[in-house]
Amino acid sequence: MWITLATGEYYPDILVSACELYKPVLVMFSEILKRSEDSTALFKEICGIGDNWMRVQLARVFRKYVSPDTPVELLKKKKSAQKICDDFQYRFRKINEVQRAFDSRPLPDEALCAVLWEYKERGKKGYDLTEKFFSLMRRKFPQYDIKGPERAGKDILLGDIFHAYPNPLRPVDFLICDATSVNVLAVGFARYDSDRGGSQEDDRTGGYKNCADEILSYCKRRGMRTKIIFLNDGPGLLLGSMWRDYAEIEKRGKGRILVTTLRMLDERLTEDWLER
Repeated sequence: MWITLATGEYYPDILVSACELYKPVLVMFSEILKRSEDSTALFKEICGIGDNWMRVQLARVFRKYVSPDTPVELLKKKKSAQKICDDFQYRFRKINEVQRAFDSRPLPDEALCAVLWEYKERGKKGYDLTEKFFSLMRRKFPQYDIKGPERAGKDILLGDIFHAYPNPLRPVDFLICDATSVNVLAVGFARYDSDRGGSQEDDRTGGYKNCADEILSYCKRRGMRTKIIFLNDGPGLLLGSMWRDYAEIEKRGKGRILVTTLRMLDERLTEDWLER
């Protein structure tokens, strides 16, 4: 009743679109692979690709075929190419083995295209959640200024918002400010959990607890009435003790923390609470 279920895509319905989108990536990888004398040269040429989207996709293919130990986020950083080679090249699969493995698969490779498609969809449900949140908030509270990336975009860093904040790189997803856009009534975090439990569940709620303590402690020292909103949604909330843990976080705030789903916002988030 209280969670939002984002629409997903069925397998194998996605294969036609996935193969169409990623075939050029695999063709380019094949071309670079054929002219590379070793796996390090392959990686460095991939890092030299000017088109950011293509470079990231090629790096993901490289990781699957050559270096599954390499962190995905590190691969995305063009400037980290030499460091990756220094730290991981001893684990790179040999180029002749890569060529043999690549040639053993059809082009386009449906299995790999499906894997790459999963990367494409990652984060989309979270972006949909924040977009709906911004739209709802502007209808409900036209008198307030809602700030932050509505879909993909750079997080707001509290060091840029609050003077001498002790953890200046603390990211938040949105701010609710008064009509002057100066006074921050609430800072917020938004997450969509398709599936979460076990240690991931503990990490999320534990991280939220530490984050809330940090923000409220700063606000108390400064005499600020800024509050915290944790907008969480998705079927992951139905697993284990997650919702009970969120309820405990809300109690911990003594009226200054609100944990809510999108469907609860209209009932639970009020002007009185924000201004109190």
